[in-house]
Amino acid sequence: MKELIIKNLKKIEKDNNIEILLAVESGSRAWGFASPDSDYDVRFIYVRQMEEYLRLEAMRDVIELPISNALDINGWDLQKTLRLLHNSNPTLFEWFSSSITYVETPFADNLRKVMMNYFSVPKSLYHYIRMAEGNYRGYLKGEIVRAKKYFYVLRPVLACRWILEKMTPPPILFSELANAQLPRFLKRKVETLLELKINSPEIEVIPRITSLNEFLDASIADIKAQLDNLDEEEDNDWKPLNTFFLSILSR
Repeated sequence: MKELIIKNLKKIEKDNNIEILLAVESGSRAWGFASPDSDYDVRFIYVRQMEEYLRLEAMRDVIELPISNALDINGWDLQKTLRLLHNSNPTLFEWFSSSITYVETPFADNLRKVMMNYFSVPKSLYHYIRMAEGNYRGYLKGEIVRAKKYFYVLRPVLACRWILEKMTPPPILFSELANAQLPRFLKRKVETLLELKINSPEIEVIPRITSLNEFLDASIADIKAQLDNLDEEEDNDWKPLNTFFLSILSR
């Protein structure tokens, strides 16, 4: 699969006359709880030729390939990436901490050196708590639920708890989050659920786990209360990102 992914990425570069600066695995494989039939979610950042950025007409800043054969590939233009970083987009922090890489250039390490200057606790919390609430309401309220959906609520909840405690981006691996933020009385239950998730199809269903739901209810309420009490932040400086963008274009 890795060979297929790299082949597709090279074709994308050729077909679109771009350079891919970073390509990583995202989603359940990067988070550490993929099922046997989980898709490969490949995400990349690319840069165009300088003259492309000087055109008057609007330029598409996303490249997406149709999902096929369990492979989902899409990428963001460098300009879009830096604008999202200025707004502390949590997805970017996840991409740059993924341990599964397909393409890596000096760009990635250079940008990592400045990324923390743009990390926002409130914006990250908003992102993860919305994700947790949406999945919780949509998938975990019935008597019978899909096992995988617990992790799509647990992970953002634990990420919020990590951010509130440490004021840093959460680790991408679920196991690291769980070890640090999951109450001891739930750890064995979640480990058993994780074993089921990893060894079962994506559609596996189970009875609702009352103790987990109670933990999620209490955690979501607590996180929202703490979020309401956070101070507003000053706007980030554009200058370092503008300088970084021009340095990539002028290589």
